[in-house]
Amino acid sequence: VQLQASGGGLVQAGDSLRLSCAASGRDVSGYSMGWFRQAPAKEREFVAVINWLGNNINYADSVKGRFTISRDHTKNTVYLQMNSLKPEDTAVYYCALGGAIATVRRSPAYWGQGTLVTVSS
Repeated sequence: VQLQASGGGLVQAGDSLRLSCAASGRDVSGYSMGWFRQAPAKEREFVAVINWLGNNINYADSVKGRFTISRDHTKNTVYLQMNSLKPEDTAVYYCALGGAIATVRRSPAYWGQGTLVTVSS
């Protein structure tokens, strides 16, 4: 499976940005997809995950109420809508794919290459 993330960029605090991650290479039916991020000099951290049906979604506390994860099965793509961005959201954002929600959060089977989000104050 290949995961191609896109949509990162430089924005100001309070702005919005939407990340996309397209999966290819195999049928991803039934798989959960998620987002992680890694800020400079910090460990990679979980951001959000969505199951195949879209009826089970988890968010990190730091992004609840500001970020929304969704997916489009017709495009094998997962999105991360990021609103009210803060400087502390600055990081490389990675998409991930795995079986169950818990699997994605703990140890995804596949990782995307990352897209950089920079939020200026």
